[in-house]
Amino acid sequence: MGKSKRRGNSVAEAVVEPVDGGLAELIPDRDRPRAWTLLIDGAPQSHVDLDDPLHLSFEYQRRLGHVIDLAAAPGRPLHAVHLGGGALTLARYLAATRPRSTQQVVERDAALVQLVRQKLPLEPTARIRVRSVDAREGLAKVADGWADLVIADVFSGARTPAHLTSAEFLDEVRRALRPGGLYAANLADGPPLSHLRGQIATAAARFADLALVADPTVLRGKRFGNAVLVASDSPLPVAELTRRAASDPHPGRVEHGRALLDFTGGAVPVTDAKAVASPAPPPSVFR
Repeated sequence: MGKSKRRGNSVAEAVVEPVDGGLAELIPDRDRPRAWTLLIDGAPQSHVDLDDPLHLSFEYQRRLGHVIDLAAAPGRPLHAVHLGGGALTLARYLAATRPRSTQQVVERDAALVQLVRQKLPLEPTARIRVRSVDAREGLAKVADGWADLVIADVFSGARTPAHLTSAEFLDEVRRALRPGGLYAANLADGPPLSHLRGQIATAAARFADLALVADPTVLRGKRFGNAVLVASDSPLPVAELTRRAASDPHPGRVEHGRALLDFTGGAVPVTDAKAVASPAPPPSVFR
């Protein structure tokens, strides 16, 4: 079945099962008794600690956690939409930090949802509804102005599908957001950063304020990696986001305002007619 580790008197085995999107593996964390890493076809997707939902192991998930923390006053319940579910790490984090929140998760892979529910069960009190449909189709079912926060973290074969990269997709995001609500997206790119520049230009055409959080080496085009884009029609909490990103175990840099628009290098907004999937990561990324 795979790797195992001893937990008390029992040995936790890796779980390997086919899902709609490929081969899913749940690998036990050697350092945390009830924590697991989810991989799909060898690509890490999520890390969950059932004993400590506030623990965000992945760099990009910590940055999205900062956005969750800054979306409203501490502890205030939110209406949140998660496009892409994985192991429901961020939904668990939001439920733990903001009790009584209402969350909708859109995860197309129904077999993955079933596996996660079975092996990594949610707290019974968590108000999390999961829909197994395409992300854009699920977003279309969200009522106008319902969401305080929309998080997009959708990858198919380690690439973001083309129809989730366009201005028309962001029109749907804006429709679902309340005035002043936040949109956050996990983006992945490497040199020459054409995809990332295009995504920033697209968001700038739809939102009044943007910020980008990433490792400085990714922003310089030195390596493939993740960047978190945050957008709103109201001013973003840039100073606090910058402080939190700088204090991460792997410090992130925040680009905002003129510097961020300059970063696009003249890229134009992406439309449905011209959208393409994000680039595939090089094999070395997951070694």
